[in-house]
Amino acid sequence: MKAVLVTAFGGTEGMVYSDVEMPACGPKQVLIRVVKTSVNFADIKARYGKKGGGKLPFIPGLDAVGIVERVGEEVEAVQVGQRVMAFPHNGSYAEYIVADEMLTFALPDELDWDTAAACPIVSFTSYRLLADVARLEPGETVLIHAAAGGIGTTATQLAKLLGAGRVIGTVGSRSKAEIALEAGADCVIATDTEDFAEKVKEWTDGEGAHVILDSIAGTVTEKSIECLAPYGRLVHFGNAGGQIGQIKTIDLHASCRSVLGFSLGTTRSKRPHLLRETARHVLPYLADGRLKMKIGKHFPLAEAAKAHDWVESRQSTGKVLLDVREP
Repeated sequence: MKAVLVTAFGGTEGMVYSDVEMPACGPKQVLIRVVKTSVNFADIKARYGKKGGGKLPFIPGLDAVGIVERVGEEVEAVQVGQRVMAFPHNGSYAEYIVADEMLTFALPDELDWDTAAACPIVSFTSYRLLADVARLEPGETVLIHAAAGGIGTTATQLAKLLGAGRVIGTVGSRSKAEIALEAGADCVIATDTEDFAEKVKEWTDGEGAHVILDSIAGTVTEKSIECLAPYGRLVHFGNAGGQIGQIKTIDLHASCRSVLGFSLGTTRSKRPHLLRETARHVLPYLADGRLKMKIGKHFPLAEAAKAHDWVESRQSTGKVLLDVREP
């Protein structure tokens, strides 16, 4: 089969489209003929050797959609011929992948291939952040950092669907504000010219946000504590800023505030059963159009290196998909 291999850490010149062996399917696994996969920022970090510590060469990619070709003898809930979404074992930039039954999810008939391919990482992460980790309650104010990004725009929509009273987004510059507003943010703060902690307190009459989603870390985490409401939950799920944030314990106990951590990768590895519950909630939102995915560009699988270059250029404004083969 054809696949994309990362043969050297660094730039996209180390990405090679070549023939590889078909993956073997274990007793509790399924073999899937890939229709589409997506480019996630984690794929780029992995290419630079900054995530996962994988050995070279490796197939990048975290999720894919396709059609089940074969099932292991102990598989019960997945059938040959089904349209599915999956988080595979060894990368998704390939014509075929193998995934555990536990991490393979049947697609509703109403869900088109593009939306399904764009959604797994951003929708599953966003739902778990809000519903399960932060335990968002109706009417609460949510602050979402990097609100113009893939998770930011998805979390904004889901926060509204889950009953948030107000969603405030932060963006790096005013030029990105419209993207966050289109996703449903009630107001947006451009952090290059505004102090987000002060603005949040101003807009909430000094109360602060009840839930804050932070994928940046560093000073963003530290300033987030300044505008976290009593009994509020700050959920840290990334380190995009590259710096470590310092949190003082004195800022927590008397105000009954919490700092929580989340990783979808750790959840897939350690507690994959939790994602089945997530899928039961998220897939209906996608199937009936209440949750929308913005598609940026399509590239054929053979041009995955160009897709990475496009994402790294910072010109991308929607999910980048790799088209592998016709359904």
